[in-house]
Amino acid sequence: MADRIVVMRDGVVEQVGAPLELYDRPTTLFVAGFIGSPAMNLFRGSIRVNAKPSFVTETGVVLPLKSAPTCVYGIRPEHLTLAGSDLRTEISVVEPTGSETQVFAKLGGQQIVGVFRERITARQGDNLPLSPNLDAVHLFDAETGKRLE
Repeated sequence: MADRIVVMRDGVVEQVGAPLELYDRPTTLFVAGFIGSPAMNLFRGSIRVNAKPSFVTETGVVLPLKSAPTCVYGIRPEHLTLAGSDLRTEISVVEPTGSETQVFAKLGGQQIVGVFRERITARQGDNLPLSPNLDAVHLFDAETGKRLE
């Protein structure tokens, strides 16, 4: 395995770093979708508070925004858990692979994949609650593909 990897797209360097650095902290949407198998789950959306775009300061002051950036929400399949969530998915396929089980499901009509160490007894059509590990969520600007900090 290499000490450093260069990820390029159309002859342009997207990111340079150690393999796990690229996996854990992709700096662009392209790198996030390119590194890892199964690929990172990516969802487009907007940041909103009470249906109105806003910015909250460190001291809690809420400042209105004309618009919120359209962003892409990313979560790797292994950073989903099977408990305590209002996120209900409809299972498409449960694929035991030995030590892990891959679950392909739909969340709001979009395909999502989870990788779990637990045995899954659910079947196609069943609803399965999933929770993202919030420490492992990635946000990217939908226009530029750059990571939002």
